[in-house]
This record gives sequence, C-alpha cells and structure tokens, in this order.
Amino acid sequence: MMTAAFGSDSISFHTSNTCNTLLKELQQLWTEIGETQSDKDRMLMELERECLEVYRRKVDEAANAKACLHQSIASLEAEVAMLIATLGEININSPVQSDKKAQSLKGKLASVRPLAEDLKLKKEERMKQFADIKSQIEKISGEISGYGSTASSISALTMEEQDLSVRKLTEHQSKLRVLQKEKSERLQKVMDYVNEVHTLCGVLSIDFSQTVSDIHPSLHGSSMGLVTNISDSTLEGLDQAVLKLKTEKKFRLQKLKDVSGSLFELWNLMDTSKEDKASLLRITSVLGLSESEIVQPGALSPEIVQQVSAEVERLTKLKTSRLKELVLKKRSELEDICCKIHIQPDQSTAAEKTSALIDSGLVDPSELLANIEAQICKVKDEALSRKEIMEKIDRWLSACDEEKWLEDYNLDHNRYSAGRGAHINLKRAERARIMINKIPGVVDNLISRTLAWEKEKQKLFLYDGVRLVSILEDYKQARRLKEEEKKRARDQKKLQDMLHTEIESIYGSKPSPRRSNSFRNQNGHRAYGNGSVTPSPRRNSVGAATPELLTPRSYSGRQNGYFKEMRRLSTAPLNFVAIPKEDTISFSSIGGSEPESPPQV
Repeated sequence: MMTAAFGSDSISFHTSNTCNTLLKELQQLWTEIGETQSDKDRMLMELERECLEVYRRKVDEAANAKACLHQSIASLEAEVAMLIATLGEININSPVQSDKKAQSLKGKLASVRPLAEDLKLKKEERMKQFADIKSQIEKISGEISGYGSTASSISALTMEEQDLSVRKLTEHQSKLRVLQKEKSERLQKVMDYVNEVHTLCGVLSIDFSQTVSDIHPSLHGSSMGLVTNISDSTLEGLDQAVLKLKTEKKFRLQKLKDVSGSLFELWNLMDTSKEDKASLLRITSVLGLSESEIVQPGALSPEIVQQVSAEVERLTKLKTSRLKELVLKKRSELEDICCKIHIQPDQSTAAEKTSALIDSGLVDPSELLANIEAQICKVKDEALSRKEIMEKIDRWLSACDEEKWLEDYNLDHNRYSAGRGAHINLKRAERARIMINKIPGVVDNLISRTLAWEKEKQKLFLYDGVRLVSILEDYKQARRLKEEEKKRARDQKKLQDMLHTEIESIYGSKPSPRRSNSFRNQNGHRAYGNGSVTPSPRRNSVGAATPELLTPRSYSGRQNGYFKEMRRLSTAPLNFVAIPKEDTISFSSIGGSEPESPPQV
C-alpha cells in the first residue's frame, strides 16, 4: 500500500513538473506572439477544461471496468455454485469465499475461472456417462417391450438432467445391470427356442428361414441390421411354432413306420443285399429311435416318405427284372470259367435265349437261375480235374513258342556279333534247345495223361471244342514231316559239299567267286565238265513246303468262334537254305552244328 501510494505521488509530481514547464513555455510563446491577457486567460481556461474532461473520462472507464469485474466474479461464483450442486461435489469450496481478504478484483477473477473450467469439463464427462447409460437402458427396455427406443427421448434426458451426482449415476448403473441380466435371460430363452425350431425344421425339411421370419424377421441370421427381438410376443410365437413342429414330426414318423413295414417285407422276399439297402439305411436306423432322439436333418422329410413309397413300388416291379439280371450275371460267370479252361458252355442257357425266354414269360427265372448255378458247379469240378493237363498244355505251348523264336534267331546272320544283348540271346537259345529237345516227351506224356483222363471220365477231353488227343497227334505228324524235310535239306547240303570237293580236285584249287559264278546258269543250276546239270535248290525256296505244326492255339484260331480267340501261335515253317562253307550259321534248331560252324551255345 505504501509502495503503491509512493508510486502514485511520484507520478503526480512528475506530471505536475511537466505541466508547469509546458505552461511556462506556452506563456512565453504567447508573450512573443503578443496575445492579450484576456486571450491568455481564456485559452488557459479551455486548456483546464480539456484536462478535466480527460480525467473524468478515465475515471468513468475505470468505474465501468470495476463494475464488469464485479459482475464477472459474481457470475462465475454463481456458475461454480450451480456446478457444485449439479455434480454433488459438496467438498469443493469457492476460492472467493475462502479468501475474503483479497482486494484485487482481477485476482479474485483469476482464482475463480480455473475452478469453473474444471467443473465444466467434469460436467461434460458426467453427462456423457449419463447419456451412455440411459441410451443403453432405453435400448434394452425397448427390446424387452418390443417397441424400441427413440433418439428424442435420449436427447431430452440429456438436456433436462439436473442431477449429475455420483449417487444418481450409481442408480442408473444398477438399473442397467438389472436390465442387462433380464435381456441375457430372454436372449438365451429365444436362442433355445430358435435352436429347437432349427432342429425340427431340419428333421422335417421345412424352410427354417421362413418359419422364424414369420414370427419375427430379426430371428433369422441373414437379417442384417436387426437386433434379435426378445419381447413377450416373440417368445410366445416361438413356443407355438415348436408345438406345431413337434405335432408334425409325430405324424410323419408314424406314416414312415407304416410305409417301411411293406419295404422290409419286400427286402426279405427278394433277399436284398446290404449294398442295395445302403441308400435306405438312414431310414431303417431312424425307425429304431424314439421321437426325441431323431435329430438327423431330413430324416422325416416329405421326400423321404415319398422315397420309401416309391421304393416299395419299384421293388414290386423290379422283382422280375432283378431275377433276369441275376440269371444273365450267372451266365456270364459260367462263360468266364469255361473260357479259362477252354471248354464250351451249354448253349441251351445262352444269354440271348435266356433273355428271350424271360421276356416272353414262358420260363420261371428262378428255374433258369438254378439250372445255371448247377452248370457252374459242374464246370468248376471239371476245371479242377483238368488242372494238371492244362498246366502241361501251357508248358508245351511255351516250348513251341521258344522253338519258333529259335528258328527266327538261327536265321539271323548277325546273331554272333558283339552287339548289345547278344549274350542274353545266346543264353536263351541254349535254354530253348534244351526245352525243344523235351517237346516229344512232353507231347507223348500229355497224350497218355489225356487218354487216362478220358478213360476215367468216360468222355473226350476237348480243348476249345476239339479233342486234345487229335490236336497232339496232328502236331506229332506235322513235326515228323518237318524233321524229314530238315533231313532232306541236310543230305542235299552234303551232296553239294561233295560236288564242290570234286570240282576242286579237277581244277586243282578252290574256284574263285567269279569262276564259280561262270558255272551257274540263269535258272540257278550248276554245270560240270561233262555238261550235265545237277539241280541246286534256291536258298529262298527250300523248306517252302514244310508242313505247319498245329498246336491248340492253331485250333483255337480256326474253330473257337464262340470266344473270338483269334491268335495264331502255331510254329511257322522253317526256311532251310543252302549255306556255303564259309558261312558259320547253324542249320538246324535242334541238331548239332556243322564242322566249320562255331559250337552251338
């Protein structure tokens, strides 16, 4: 206070000195100008009046500022008091009331303003909490009542709320928790109803979406943007829907049991296999369950009941056709067995005849089936008795194949070359010669075994409709003729060698290829000194008349038209050619090598 007063006096003294200096300077200027005393007094009075007006204006401004500060402080204090009352903050005191000794109005205003701002922020936060809780309360209440909440009610609550205390907030929170619990219970109840409706609709193949949408659209999962309705009307609608679906389920189950009884009778009558029953196993399993245990989707659908009815009708019509298929299947089995053991099946039960007889209705399919099954048993017994002979036939045919391969191999002039795989062919050729040497014994043994079988069974042993003994005898005859032809070819070669030796003794040296060609005329005969001509067989013509070796495969190709087994594996005729002395190729596939040929391997 002392400092402020001293400062104010100092400013006043400085101002007074300045005014006096300026007044003296102004009077001197007036004197120099020549102003009169009256003019000087008049101008001094005007100057004094102007100074007073300036002071008065400043005083008014200061008074107005003080009044504004008082009003601001009062307004803030009132606002703080209202905020404290609204928020229920009884422990907060106004700084103006706690510091009454403070004289500066600006200091008072500065101390109140932060508190007011803090209380405003706190009120805004508290209002947001109230608005959030009340919006949830209105939403849940609307879901329970089934009418929903409106934004206007929430806005009204927010704007008109006067009690924002913690106590009021706690009350709203408690109310919200109660509503949330009730909503959870109702929602769980709705979900239980919906799940039961879904299960029943699945069992009965009823459109679940349409069923629940008829109760309320929000119950369907595809209804985007809709909150699940949990009102009393929805719960009542779901309860009625469950009751209706259970009644329909009971009715369909009884109907299915009635239709399935006829189905089981037909299955037992036709001795239906498990594979044929597989498509309807679901129905049979459902019939063994109680009504509450049937939860499989589509188990009691209209299509299932219709399917069972259609199956009963189909089985009634299928009885005859199934017997026909079974007869043809057994006939095919009989033909397969006969084909494997090379015998011809009974033509009285051929597929064409059997099908025609069944279609005409002249023959009972059951009798045909029994007849064919008896034939199958008979053929299987015969296959067992023919097993040993059939194995010997396979060995014989294998030896014939090796004999044919060896003949082709002996005609190859490059078989002794050091090519890739030559040693393998040499080993095979040696094995083939050993096997071929056993062919006569195998054939004789097979003939004797076949004759013994025929004597035991009192019937002929047929191979694809031809007697096996006849095939073997024809084979032996053809092989004997073939051996004779080979012998004639070897004798003719020896004769040629003797003629060559005689020519060498006459001319004293071995004729050159050019000279030897001079003794050959156009028709391939050699001329000697006396002009006589000795016939010389052509290389590509010798053996042309060699008889063909007949095997069961040959007969199969020509006579067994039933099975279309057209392979000709008979031994091809050999081409016995005259080979010059320089050649090292063996003549015979069975006999030994010539003196100048390498040893057979």
